[in-house]
Amino acid sequence: MSTGATPAIRCRGVTKRFGHVTALDQLDLSVPEGAVVGFLGPNGAGKSTTIRILLDLARPDAGEVEVLGHDPRTGGPALRRRIGYVPGELRLDDRIDVGETLRSWARIRGDVDPAYVDELCQRLSLDPTRATSALSSGNRRKVGLVGAFMARPELLILDEPTSGIDPLVQIEVLDLINEVRAEGRTVFLSSHSLSDVQRVADEVVVIRDGRTVGGGDLDELRRSTRQEFVVWFAASPPVDALHDLPSVSDLEIRDREVRGTIVGDPNPLLRLLAEHPVAHVVLPEPELEEAFLRLYGGGDR
Repeated sequence: MSTGATPAIRCRGVTKRFGHVTALDQLDLSVPEGAVVGFLGPNGAGKSTTIRILLDLARPDAGEVEVLGHDPRTGGPALRRRIGYVPGELRLDDRIDVGETLRSWARIRGDVDPAYVDELCQRLSLDPTRATSALSSGNRRKVGLVGAFMARPELLILDEPTSGIDPLVQIEVLDLINEVRAEGRTVFLSSHSLSDVQRVADEVVVIRDGRTVGGGDLDELRRSTRQEFVVWFAASPPVDALHDLPSVSDLEIRDREVRGTIVGDPNPLLRLLAEHPVAHVVLPEPELEEAFLRLYGGGDR
């Protein structure tokens, strides 16, 4: 993780138990200000419990927690007004419509620009005249997103923000996240959608069984993964030279076609290819999923 920026979120040795079940076990994480950090892990890893502790909806049994420089247990309403939150499951008052819901939230938060609320509704294709009782799960998610973004908070904590939303609106949500980062604000993004995280995150934190098991700069994490490649040579392939590259493995050679995988820096392979006549090369960008599975031991899919 980055060390040069002031952390918007910091957890040190956080432990939380529910009866005989340990939800968090000495969890450590740090989220720099002005970054988008993806929070990854399967169901039961402790992501939701972590978020609840950050928002003082649950209290840790041990460890230290800081959000925007304050302990959530003592930050009170002043701290909560600096945070926008989209919960995994949003409950709404079904007796009123969407517009009334958003206006009531705006009154509670204060300092909300009605024109920006209207803009958010338009961008997310949310009709403010609709009754909340008639909303689908995806439209309820949109209401939560407008509520989280409306006051332009310093920190956004988003729990599965694109779940159940149609693809075009998902793109708008990711654009909003990018705009938040461009304004120097922070996003803590918990998601099962690795493609979403890969598109917007600067860094990732991966947890397993309540512990941090890896993470860091997203580009560096990608570069550390296994990357497949295919090369078609215009003449005989340099078989011995390819086998001598320590970062290359799993070589399959059929006539002038060479397939393999590379881990780490691709430049030694590229330099070798530049010395030989090459007809075509396929070297796709490494996927976050590969790094995620590697942090989980590969087989624990």
